[in-house]
Amino acid sequence: MLGKSIALAVSVAGMLIAAPAAASASSHASNDIWGPGNCPQGMLCVWPNWNHPPEGPVETPSLVTNSEWSGNVTAFNFYNRTTRNAEMSWSYTYFGTTYTGTDCVRPGEGNYYVPLTVTKVTWQTRIC
Repeated sequence: MLGKSIALAVSVAGMLIAAPAAASASSHASNDIWGPGNCPQGMLCVWPNWNHPPEGPVETPSLVTNSEWSGNVTAFNFYNRTTRNAEMSWSYTYFGTTYTGTDCVRPGEGNYYVPLTVTKVTWQTRIC
């Protein structure tokens, strides 16, 4: 049973890194199935709740940044509305076991998550 729980948690963690690619980083246009919502141009936003209207989340983000950041914020979804690649570090607890990871988020990308905590944002010049 423990093996199945761990396998499920690893599977969920694997889903966290999947995010659709943007059509054009320079135009900030998105091929995602949702838009940037109320995330201001030039910022990376994280929202603490599940919401997926076509225009994107409209609730208050738990994080809005365009600089290096560390802390702890609840995350269900995110959107990178900058021209840079961001690395987001996260943690997720499943049946008492905490899993951590870092995902590269390209400009114009967004994704939905299971509930997790974003712990760090750094900016990268490398291609994801």
